[in-house]
Amino acid sequence: MPKKPEQSAAITSLDVRREIIEKMRAAYPPLFSDEGNLNKAELEALLKDFEVNDVVKFEFRWAGKMGSKKTAFTPSKARLQADPKRSVNFDDTQNVIIEGENLEVLKLLQKSYYNKVKCIYIDPPYNTGHDFVYSDDYSEEKKAYWEQNGTNVDGIRVDTNTESSGRYHSNWLNMMQGRLILAQRLLRDDGVIFVSIDDNEVHNLRKLMDEVFGEEHFVADLVVVSNLKGRSDKRYIATAHERLLMYVKEDDFEESGLRMPEARIDEYDQTDGVGRYRLLGLRKRGGPDTRAERPRMYYPLFVDPETGSVSTSRDSKHKEEVLPMKSDGVDGRWRWGMETTKQRLDWIVGKKVGNEGRYDVFEKDYLETDGEIRRIKPKSVMYSKEYSTDAATKAFRRLMPDAEFDNPKSVPLLKDLIEYSTSKDGGDIVLDFFAGSGTTGHAVMEINQDGGNRRYVMVQLPEKISEDSKSYKSGYRTIADVTMERLRRAGKIIKQEKPAVDTGFKAFVLTNSLIPENLFVPDPKKSDKENIAALELHIAKSKQKLIADYSETDLLYEVMLKDGFDLNFKAERLPDFAKNQVLKVTDASRSALVCLDPALKDETVKALEAHKDSRFICLHRAVDTTKKWGLDKIFGDSLSLI
Repeated sequence: MPKKPEQSAAITSLDVRREIIEKMRAAYPPLFSDEGNLNKAELEALLKDFEVNDVVKFEFRWAGKMGSKKTAFTPSKARLQADPKRSVNFDDTQNVIIEGENLEVLKLLQKSYYNKVKCIYIDPPYNTGHDFVYSDDYSEEKKAYWEQNGTNVDGIRVDTNTESSGRYHSNWLNMMQGRLILAQRLLRDDGVIFVSIDDNEVHNLRKLMDEVFGEEHFVADLVVVSNLKGRSDKRYIATAHERLLMYVKEDDFEESGLRMPEARIDEYDQTDGVGRYRLLGLRKRGGPDTRAERPRMYYPLFVDPETGSVSTSRDSKHKEEVLPMKSDGVDGRWRWGMETTKQRLDWIVGKKVGNEGRYDVFEKDYLETDGEIRRIKPKSVMYSKEYSTDAATKAFRRLMPDAEFDNPKSVPLLKDLIEYSTSKDGGDIVLDFFAGSGTTGHAVMEINQDGGNRRYVMVQLPEKISEDSKSYKSGYRTIADVTMERLRRAGKIIKQEKPAVDTGFKAFVLTNSLIPENLFVPDPKKSDKENIAALELHIAKSKQKLIADYSETDLLYEVMLKDGFDLNFKAERLPDFAKNQVLKVTDASRSALVCLDPALKDETVKALEAHKDSRFICLHRAVDTTKKWGLDKIFGDSLSLI
């Protein structure tokens, strides 16, 4: 079929320059990068007949790579403000939802959640050339989102990342790199990360994750069948799948496995004194399965025709010799070596097969281990009708008929990933910092119906919802609003069926810090007069913050998070301090005494002598030199002044 002529706004003469460029691209594609820019190094190499340069090393480079890392490692000045009104069961739940830009949030979680997350799942933007939210553009307009005005109830607008931008892939990689670097630090040594992606960036994402997590920690490039019919929006191929990259933090990862489906349980159709089992051929099938390839795995076994018992040597009962012969007559080999077979003779059985009456040997594959049905590994191709985008969309609409969300992820898919990679009773944390419609949190609550105590931490940008959408007309203003409402509704349903499941969540919002910067650094490029004016402004702003009308709870959450306490800490007022409010703050791994009053009284300092084995945290401005010396004498290195 002939190609349709391209449409243009006006009829013009031939664009000779464009024609030459296209001919160059067709003649030798490496002359141009994926983003359409001329590859000068490749052109020079072509002109110089590809001179050998042994100093060149393999590396993955793109525009802005170092700047992206610098942004990721720049400390955050923001804080997380508790939002009890939008929460569910704020005081008792262990689940957390954070509304805010995820790079900044990941920075804030570094100290409190370092090496604590068991499983990360993310479904980042696929870089299709349309909306692209996470640009990390900290211009004045972007800063206003959290740094200047705190929260923005109307949400923020998205950016776009079109193929004509000249940095199409680079922009996406810069967005992903910093977030993955920070996420890797949050994973436990036995942790795992799953990242959903499509064909647009899977090749780049694989190389990026090799850098961040280590090529040796790559586990699988899984295929998830997401559209059973196949999408016809791509050229030549009806796409029926998405990709799911899996990496572990270290080799310490141990999977919990998946529950065996009923159809597979039915395959265990035989029983003996040990329990139900199925028969698996002991001859190796696939891979190096011949005698020539594994000669030591080729040896005779002998079957008792009366009982089916197997021996490694012939005797009066075990008369029938069996060799691992392939169907085409080629010598095969067994799956086990001779020594392993001798140790497992009780696990194998011989029986007649085929019309010719020859014997073969089979392993008894038992259904249960230690009284529980065995768990299985997911396959590299993950297929289920429940995994499809269509099924996920229908399920979302049933729960949220007043909202809409493009291509929500499947709850059954996320349940399987979480069940496979976390333990039931370990209090494992599941993190999703591209929360979207809230599928990950929904899946954690559903899987906890098995009596588990897994918990989630989710992050979602307050992306503005279009005013002509169903969601907006129903009262939602941001994607984060939809995320939270979806979890409220899902939680109510689960709570009715399983009251013991934690279906609540603590909501937090990324906003500006309450703690003034104590240090002023003169600008060497400015005059003394300009620096003095800047210092005076700094002092004025600091004083304004010192007398700001802030919530003690807000300040407590900022201080404790930045000190390393997780967002589920508990605070108890101690009664033996009359002049100041002193709190005992604890989380799962640490504790401290905390006083955030603007002035620490002498009586309090004296009373603290009875708690010298504790850590103590207070405001820097709350103590003078004498009190600071006294506290230092009591607590030493366990004193923190904020």
